[in-house]
Amino acid sequence: MSFLMNRHTLTVASLCGLLLMLVFISYAVDVRVFTRIATTLCINVVMVVGLQSFMGNTGILSFAHIGFMGVGAYTSALLTIPAQMRGMALPDLYPFMEGLSASPILAIFLGGIVAAVIAAAVSYPLMRLSDAAAVITSFALLVVLHTVMLHWSEVTNGPRTLFGLPAITSLPLTAIVAAGAIAVALMFKESRLGILARATRDDETAARAMGINTPRVRWLAFILSALLAGIGGGLWGHFVGSFSPKAFYLKETFVILGMLVIGGPGTITGAVLGVFIVTAAFESLRTLEVVLNSAQIFSGQVVGVTEIVLAFSMIAVLALRPGGLVPTREIGDAIVGLIRKRKG
Repeated sequence: MSFLMNRHTLTVASLCGLLLMLVFISYAVDVRVFTRIATTLCINVVMVVGLQSFMGNTGILSFAHIGFMGVGAYTSALLTIPAQMRGMALPDLYPFMEGLSASPILAIFLGGIVAAVIAAAVSYPLMRLSDAAAVITSFALLVVLHTVMLHWSEVTNGPRTLFGLPAITSLPLTAIVAAGAIAVALMFKESRLGILARATRDDETAARAMGINTPRVRWLAFILSALLAGIGGGLWGHFVGSFSPKAFYLKETFVILGMLVIGGPGTITGAVLGVFIVTAAFESLRTLEVVLNSAQIFSGQVVGVTEIVLAFSMIAVLALRPGGLVPTREIGDAIVGLIRKRKG
């Protein structure tokens, strides 16, 4: 048991060490743009690790994840927009909601709880499905969540931009929450529930024959995933300060899925590594776009390079390394293996 605990502790410590190094570099460089990139990266770690909790353990692709990010962002906004700004930000707000308020930190976590409650309420019947049917229904759930956010003007301001959120999301805060998300996701993965979830992923028929309640196991994993997505959404909302429903739809879904697929959905290490790699690639390609457009090498504007490269990267990884860059072994396992080799 101590060996297992050391292995998992090494994984959490190594991944949190990456985040700590990012914070130190940001403060050492002291460049505002780098700090914003680092903050966004930590928020994406929360999002991708949350998606890994469900997708990595059950083997079911979930498109609805970004929808729960939106739930968390709007819940936190509803609780934190100053009273003097609510009339402008939410002109159609229900009268009984006008007095709702909470501190931003509390509101971020309440956003996660609301997302988890909604996930618990709507997803249980969907957890009976597998393969293509499960993927299609998760996409349908994303469409439903997006449609509600788009048209429920009393709570979300409809398709218009919602503004007025206090800008309290900082790099240290997001790094701490990301570290907590990593620890929670690893605890879930190595718990009895996580092992049962992977059993349903590897052989659903055998798992059912052994008496595993497949829908319940998947449902609990989905709730945890939605909880982390809601918290990530709250952090992001208080980082950008204003947003609209289109921020929680297909484009962001594609990016988060790309990070997980490239890094490796089977491991927490792969999820975190995927965020770092894709973020670095995105920022490099955006800089390349700016340079090419400034130099006017082409007759028209160069746009969409980041999305095209991400798409081809996903295709390449799925074709050449279906399990991602880190398919099965956590970084703690690799470190323990190296230590045992040297001792041997």
